Parts: sequence; structure tokens; C-alpha cells
Amino acid sequence: MKLHFANSAFIKAPERLVEPDGSWFQTRQLRVRYGILEHPGFGPVLIDTGYSSHLFTGARSFGLRAYAAVFDPVLEQEGEIAAVLQRLDYSVEDVRKIVVTHFHADHVSALSSLPKAQIITHRKTLTTILGQSGFANLRHGIFPELLPDDVLRRVTDIAECRVSDAPLTLGAGRDLLGDGTVIAVDLPGHAVGHFGLCFPWLDPVLLYACDVQWMRTVLDKPLPLLGRIAAHDTGAAERSSRKVAEFRNAGGRVVLCHDPALTSFDLEQPADV
Repeated sequence: MKLHFANSAFIKAPERLVEPDGSWFQTRQLRVRYGILEHPGFGPVLIDTGYSSHLFTGARSFGLRAYAAVFDPVLEQEGEIAAVLQRLDYSVEDVRKIVVTHFHADHVSALSSLPKAQIITHRKTLTTILGQSGFANLRHGIFPELLPDDVLRRVTDIAECRVSDAPLTLGAGRDLLGDGTVIAVDLPGHAVGHFGLCFPWLDPVLLYACDVQWMRTVLDKPLPLLGRIAAHDTGAAERSSRKVAEFRNAGGRVVLCHDPALTSFDLEQPADV
């Protein structure tokens, strides 16, 4: 079993937006990761999808066009899902399961390119998104037009997965694949239903903490400005960040979606050389 992360795009932001003590005059180039777990029973299991060309093409609302213009992600061709799967000797058709940690555009942009995959997520979160106003979704960077028409039919609800204790300081989670290899851990605050993924079989134990913070170096610091703007619940987001910091301090490893620093799990791409 192997775990990889690929980079779907780069986005730039003033350092101060993502680092509490950063400069307004320096920029950070942030990654937009998604994961691939090579599982012996299920084949390639995707963890979110990153950004994709769907952000810029097809029928798009004014809100999605404005979002794409503001964040202006530079897509990485070598990080596109089909290209990464081919590199690992798979195809898109081999993907049977996708874990969606939350529904922000940079995590679901390519879902419609994977029409046969089961989607493992919080059903309650998804039904809330599909039932609320366009403005409420826009406020949190969620665009239902990026979701497949049959998304509800394809959902496996995390609430129905077996409760399982995660290692170190993480507490109870949900066993997503039924074999203890991937445990979902609630990390509320950044988005409705936001959760991370623990991989207990790795040594040291790894937690993909998704969007709890922008960089690992600020996990034990106050939420930076961009984190506060994006957060569904700022207080909960800060508590989740401290929880991840405690896990790291207890000996766990942490990977974040947007951290600019490379990890040993990142697939090397030409832009990184």
C-alpha cells in the first residue's frame, strides 16, 4: 500500500494572508494537493481532486468565474488526475472510490471527470449545500455546478462507517474503507463537514489535515487572515488547528493541502525541479 500526493495547481497570495507574522510585500506560492492511495483491494483511492480545467470551461455561474479570476490558479498539466494515474499505471476507469474532505472548489473541481466512482463524504453536508442559496454557497467558495448531477446517488455516508479510534491524540474517527487503513477525523471550522484523514499503518502515523492551516509552520499560531475569511466557524477552526498541532507534537506527521513545502509523499513534478 502506498500513499501519494500530487499538485494540481499553484496559487499565489501575500504572505501575511497565510502566515500571521508574514509580510504584505512578499508572496507565497501555495500548492493545491490531492491524494492517491494505492490500496490492495480497491485500487487507486482518490482523496479530493484538486483544481482542474472545469474551473475555466463549460457552463459557469458568474460567481465561479469571479472565483477563478480572484484566485487565478495556474494548473499543473503533469498534476492532472489522468496524467498522475497513468504515471502510477492506472487509468481514470480504475478509480472506484473518492474521499471528499469538504466541498470547496479546489477539492471537487474534477469530480465530474470520474463518473463511476463512489464518493465517500458526509451526506448531511452535501444535502445542506444542495439545498441552500447560491449566495450562501458562494460565500464559502462552493459551486454546485462543479458537482456531478448524480452526486447524491453515489455517496457513501461517513456517518454509516464504523467508529474507530485514531492514534496518538486524535480520538475517535470513522473507518472509511472497513480495514483500518484510512480513518476520517473531524476537524471542523474551515468548512461545513471538514475532516482530515489518518493513516495508522504509516510510521510515524500520518494525518492529512487538509485545510486546517495553510502551512505546517503555523499550526500552533492564530488563524491567519485568509483562514479567517474562508472559515465557516473561526473558533472551531482554531481549535482544530491546535488539535493537529498536538498530534504533531506527540510524534505524528502532518500534510496540509496548500503547504508550499514538499513532503516525502509528494510526487515529483517538473515545476518542483
